[in-house]
Amino acid sequence: MSEVPVKEQRVTKQRLAISAALDGLDDFVSTQELHRLLADRGVRVSLATTYRILASMSEEGAVDTLRNGEGEAVYRRCSATSHHHHLLCRNCGRTVEIEAPAVESWAAKIASENGFTQVQHTVEIYGLCPECTLQASHS
Repeated sequence: MSEVPVKEQRVTKQRLAISAALDGLDDFVSTQELHRLLADRGVRVSLATTYRILASMSEEGAVDTLRNGEGEAVYRRCSATSHHHHLLCRNCGRTVEIEAPAVESWAAKIASENGFTQVQHTVEIYGLCPECTLQASHS
């Protein structure tokens, strides 16, 4: 299996600002939310450039990307360096990184049974975190 060469990215002020902003966030953020955060900090980056840089960072594996409950792409710098999945709170957005060896085995088995190779997958589990569950039970 040959690896696809990664296009080397220029390090621009905008890219550094977006990277630094992501480093300071714990939860996933949409492109528009990140753009607004940068503007609030006085950093000038166009929305189109923000989209382009986040897409590039996602392709490189520098950020995790997933779809939130509304189907919008959201991004986060993850602490895990290996393949992993997420538990996401539908209410507050809290995210927990998880490893799921059973999912990995299942995905490999299903792919093999169907003759697929070079398989990739994404698994996101949505629910309510303990705090939001507690709040919901008191409502």
